[in-house]
Amino acid sequence: MEAVTVFLDADRRLTRQAASRIPAGAAKVLSAVEECAERSKLWCGAAVLMAAAGGWRGRRAAVTGLTALAAAQVVSNALCKRLADRPRPPEEWIPHDEVEDRPDSSSFPSGHTAAAVAFTAAVAPGAPLAGALCAVPAGLVAVERVQSGAHYPSDVAAGAVVGLACAWLVRRTPRLVRKAWLS
Repeated sequence: MEAVTVFLDADRRLTRQAASRIPAGAAKVLSAVEECAERSKLWCGAAVLMAAAGGWRGRRAAVTGLTALAAAQVVSNALCKRLADRPRPPEEWIPHDEVEDRPDSSSFPSGHTAAAVAFTAAVAPGAPLAGALCAVPAGLVAVERVQSGAHYPSDVAAGAVVGLACAWLVRRTPRLVRKAWLS
């Protein structure tokens, strides 16, 4: 029980520090990236570019990325958030006005992070350059979710785990299905 208390205290302390220590210019960049990622616009745009410019490998990576993103959104937003029902960080911890724009849904896990990580991790093996390019905004989305007061760091970490798991599952599903049919 003491370990849980220590963990929660660290989560709270990191949330307060992240919300108050990022310079205003960096916060604006983070907000712009998050706005592009809202409703998966950024990831859909990346998928269109990969499909248009990457040949059959680009199209395959785009479909894999979007499938993983959709799976991560279902798992994080439709399943985990309903089960966890964790409140967002208190408004008084967040010293800027972005706290007014956060959603009313459960804080745990971060659906934005889950989608960003799922897309990036699913794309990277088939299109390494695209995966590397997507990793930058995916990381910025994760940082922004804590900085804006929308999530605790543990929510973002859990969202990343959900995203990685969904990407792994989507990339492995064809092999699993083939094995099931052949056995």
